[in-house]
Amino acid sequence: MRIAVTGGSGKLGRTVVRDLRDHGHQVVNLDRAGERGSGFVQIDLRDAGQVLDALTGIDEQAPDGFDAVVHLSAIPAPGLASNTATFQNNMISTHNVLTGAIKAGITNIVTASSETVLGLPFDTPPPYIPVDEEYAARPESTYSLSKHLEEQMAIELTRWHPELKIIALRFSNVMDEEDYARFPDFDADATLRKWNLWGYVDGRDGAQAVRKALEHPAPGFDRFIVAAADTVMSRDNTELIAEVFPDVEVRGDVSGNGTLLSIDKARAVLGYAPQHSWR
Repeated sequence: MRIAVTGGSGKLGRTVVRDLRDHGHQVVNLDRAGERGSGFVQIDLRDAGQVLDALTGIDEQAPDGFDAVVHLSAIPAPGLASNTATFQNNMISTHNVLTGAIKAGITNIVTASSETVLGLPFDTPPPYIPVDEEYAARPESTYSLSKHLEEQMAIELTRWHPELKIIALRFSNVMDEEDYARFPDFDADATLRKWNLWGYVDGRDGAQAVRKALEHPAPGFDRFIVAAADTVMSRDNTELIAEVFPDVEVRGDVSGNGTLLSIDKARAVLGYAPQHSWR
């Protein structure tokens, strides 16, 4: 496919672009910054005209437009910018990308949502463990609110356009291989990483999830948690939960180090199969 990836210069974006190219796709990175000659096109996604212009065709890079869009660009976490700047950037950019794709005749869209919509940092404990996609979103920051509202926008757009597919991937904390050196230090204090139930995802597995979502044929909207198959901890899950979330309902056998951010749905529907672990 010819695929436009917004935010392809970011931490996850670089890995997604490489993975898609390795699997034979033509990829153009739409971002504010990037390397000339690497399939990069500079763009301000807050400008609807630039977005529509790029998605309908870019001289030399993709003159005939695109078959699919992967939207990763965002202010990627709470606290990196003011709340107003975070909300405006993320909501306007996502609106421009989704509606621009529709106007360009693109019906295959994968967008980055966030684990934060599950209720992170879990100062209010989760309704049950492992968490999944079945309970209502619980945004606890402006960043998380923007991600929740982006999902709601996608729901309505796919209702308006029945042929449209939008898959929102609720990525856990993205890690590269060099990040793993500090993981053993987490064991000393269970509260250090309780904010996302001790979860993470290797960027290479995040890229696999994007590719699987692009290949998924069903139209409409759907959302999936994307995490590693294990936690960041060496300590057993039952010990961690008893210490940090003693009053939360535990569903099923969680002993060992398996992820507490359920990836069962992504496995069953998309065929997602994480391959990488810090261990």
